[in-house]
Amino acid sequence: MYAGCLFFLSISLTLSAQDLLVSGQVTDGQLPISGANVLIKNTNTGVVSDFDGRYTITAKPTDSLQISYLGYTTLTIPIQNRSTINIILQEDATALGEVQINAGYYTTTIRESTGNIARVTAEDIELQPVVNPLQALQGMMAGVEITSGGANPGAASTIRIRGINSLRTEGNYPLYIIDGVPISAEPIETNSILGNSGLDPLNNLNPSNIKSIEILKDADATAIYGSRGANGVVLITTKIGAQEGTGLEIRTYTGLASVPKKMDLLRTSEYLAIRKKAFQKDGVEPTKRNAYDLLLWDQERYTDWQEYAFGGDAEVTNANLTFSGGNDNTSFRLGGSFFSQGTVYPGDYQYRKTTGNMSLNHFSKDRKFRVTASLNYGIDTNKITGDLKLSTINLLPPNAPALVNPNGTLNWFDWAEAGLANPLEGYFNRNDIGTNNLITSTSVFYKMLPGLEIRSGFGYTRFDSNELWRLPARSYNPIGNPVNRSAHLSSVRKSWIIEPQLSYNTNIGKMEVNSILGATIQENNSSRQSLQGSNYASEALIGNLAAAEDIINAKSSNIQYKYAAAFARIGMNWEKKYYVNLTGRRDGSSRFGPNNRFANFGAIGTAWIFSDENFFNDVFPYISLGKLRASYGSTGNDQIGDYGYLDAYEATRGPGGLYPTSLANPDYSWEVNKKMELGLELAFWKNRVNVALSWYRNRSSNQLIQYTLPAITGFGSVQANLPATVENRGIELEFNSVIFNNKNFRWQTSFNISLPKNELLRYPGIEQSSYANTYRVGEPLNITLHYDYTGIDPETGYYTFNDVNKDGRLDFQDRTLVEDRTREFFGGLNNNFTYRGFYLQFLWEFVKQNGKLIYYNAGRMENILNSYASANLQTPTQSYQGNLAFSNAINSSHFIEDGSFYRLKTLTVSYDIPERHLQNMGIKKFNLFLHGQNLLTVTSYGGMEPENSYEGNFIGNLRTITAGAQITF
Repeated sequence: MYAGCLFFLSISLTLSAQDLLVSGQVTDGQLPISGANVLIKNTNTGVVSDFDGRYTITAKPTDSLQISYLGYTTLTIPIQNRSTINIILQEDATALGEVQINAGYYTTTIRESTGNIARVTAEDIELQPVVNPLQALQGMMAGVEITSGGANPGAASTIRIRGINSLRTEGNYPLYIIDGVPISAEPIETNSILGNSGLDPLNNLNPSNIKSIEILKDADATAIYGSRGANGVVLITTKIGAQEGTGLEIRTYTGLASVPKKMDLLRTSEYLAIRKKAFQKDGVEPTKRNAYDLLLWDQERYTDWQEYAFGGDAEVTNANLTFSGGNDNTSFRLGGSFFSQGTVYPGDYQYRKTTGNMSLNHFSKDRKFRVTASLNYGIDTNKITGDLKLSTINLLPPNAPALVNPNGTLNWFDWAEAGLANPLEGYFNRNDIGTNNLITSTSVFYKMLPGLEIRSGFGYTRFDSNELWRLPARSYNPIGNPVNRSAHLSSVRKSWIIEPQLSYNTNIGKMEVNSILGATIQENNSSRQSLQGSNYASEALIGNLAAAEDIINAKSSNIQYKYAAAFARIGMNWEKKYYVNLTGRRDGSSRFGPNNRFANFGAIGTAWIFSDENFFNDVFPYISLGKLRASYGSTGNDQIGDYGYLDAYEATRGPGGLYPTSLANPDYSWEVNKKMELGLELAFWKNRVNVALSWYRNRSSNQLIQYTLPAITGFGSVQANLPATVENRGIELEFNSVIFNNKNFRWQTSFNISLPKNELLRYPGIEQSSYANTYRVGEPLNITLHYDYTGIDPETGYYTFNDVNKDGRLDFQDRTLVEDRTREFFGGLNNNFTYRGFYLQFLWEFVKQNGKLIYYNAGRMENILNSYASANLQTPTQSYQGNLAFSNAINSSHFIEDGSFYRLKTLTVSYDIPERHLQNMGIKKFNLFLHGQNLLTVTSYGGMEPENSYEGNFIGNLRTITAGAQITF
């Protein structure tokens, strides 16, 4: 019997020690949770749930599983010899503060952050039909102002993080970092109608491959980047493979985009009546030269020129394919996408983008060694008009003759009869712009000792742009004997970066210390070439320079930029209640002379979680988090041209000569931005309601500019520092709440509003400088100086203005009124509803600002707004004096109006097909969605686009409606 007991005991021990394959699904009781960590308790062995929340792990029957996911209560479940364990996690509002956010060289949590970091995730970006991921952020972040580059696909948007700090446009770009690698934020120059905004360097990214975008705003968050963080930092993190096994995901959508609003212009009879009234008022006899629309053109003809110029529908198509997988130690992700968008203009123009991405994450078995790698590569082609004059076309007289003949050629005869060129001159010109962008990064980590880790990051980027502008002779009036021509423009941007780091984390009693010591070595090389070819034998040969009879205006330039820095960070907290974060950086830039090449920057950030004090919960039990934070520090700015401290020369035409092109200044130094911030964060009722309030003040001094020189010097400008200080201050409020949440229904809402103020705080001697007619001390940088409008002269019917200095003429001395063109406030209101498998999301963007509307030049040879009769405007006239009065009125306060707007920025409706319908198809998830963008704009502004009303005929954001599906296998 004793022997038998030993036998059965040995069998039992053997069975208990045998590994068991455990699988199941992680959900929130309704929806699967992807990315949940499933660990064997007290070990480093674990897996991550896949797209459908499923996991598989090998364990012992006596083990316990520990399941965790951000925002949910960590759960521990004994295996107890079970092979299938389905897990339901309960939302833990108190855990929302543990959401990891990227702070650049380290990660922190919302709860423990001492800096101001805004964050959006993939769910907010991936379904939006945009070329550039920044376009998906409008209205989502406090303190982050994004304006569209226009309706042309590929046009660069403008991003301003807490205002304008520099007098130079190029001095206000933020720092872009993609997977740890910095890239240039400066738009790429082009000859096409994108020329005003340029091409955005982020176009080649795939928005669906972005995991999160963090915006670093205050000194505590940005000072560790030194001179590169003066205007804020945009951190873009791409997705990585994070699952056991493999998975395949397909996402595709298609739809149409169109101009959401057109101006209400006069029809033919109304237009002609005003034109006739202008001649009667002026006492001038209409002739074929000054009144061809009355005497030569068909008096019954009507064309809606706005519809002609931009009334088309642009097709939008996107397809994404992603394959990912891995095991306990290695995960990977491979993906590719295709995006295409047409234009709303007449003609066959198209933007196409193809991207590929790869990521790899590998741990050694002992978890001490880790390597991560990512690669993002994008190719795009933009075939767009190089010479479409929208501002001329859409305001043509409504009875103007056809622009194109029935056979497809330009109509020169009817326009020449009136002594005019065809407004579509250049119609057959074509810009073919191609770019490709490679961004690679690799990071290596090794844990030398507990808490001590050495790491190094390596990055390489290359951006190539090539543009061919074809100008065929048939685009121009044959009377002038035009020839076939071409213009060529190419540029290359290359950079590499190495960033070794040493980090050490330890606990000293109740104090936790996290420290980083690192260095940065970076080199950028850029080159640019341009030339023109002419007299091609045929249109088919345009662009083949070997077939050009003449090659002219050839230019080439090469620029090298070197940057080096050392940085350090020490983060300390006592009992997870009192936090101090110290950062410092010493920067060196090749853009400064030897005497000023290096500069030091740093910041201190503090936080106090007062809700963790013993007395607090007894007094305010409904407050689950209360945090005060403050920061102060300095960042620099070296966003200036290269080699400004040296004399520069170019070769003369012909042999043996040089001539100077720029004047040296070896003494200019760093622009400095000193930032201060105070913040209060509160959470109520177990974090169901979260409120964050921030006050900031940034002062940028020692302004770097190209100082204008008198013509007698022989140079247009010189690089120099100005004794000017620019201040940005403001208040930001953010609100987030889970209003309702149960098993079947969830309603979450968020709100943000920013109240910024920009001011030129001081500028000694501005009255004697070249900026005397541009800026005013005590006013914002983005201002316009206006004449004082005094009404309409009852005798002439023309606009009149105050001649301030009584010299009998109007000039800059009389422009005494200041118009502030900055936004008074802006923000967004976002709502998310989930009911069973249905999902509804909508975002309202709102802006309070001035606008300008000037389409009232009645009596001239162009169409005007239909509301002319009801406005207080000068009498119709075609005279020079009347036109001069109108031009002066444009430069007065008369046409300023409210440019504020509310915009339904995004609207998404989606439905998850129940899993029971998919089981026999091998599909894990099938989601159908309908997305709308810029569907509705509520505004009193009478022009087309209030967002950029000062840009004249600015089309702005297109209304886009797409439908698609996401399938996971």
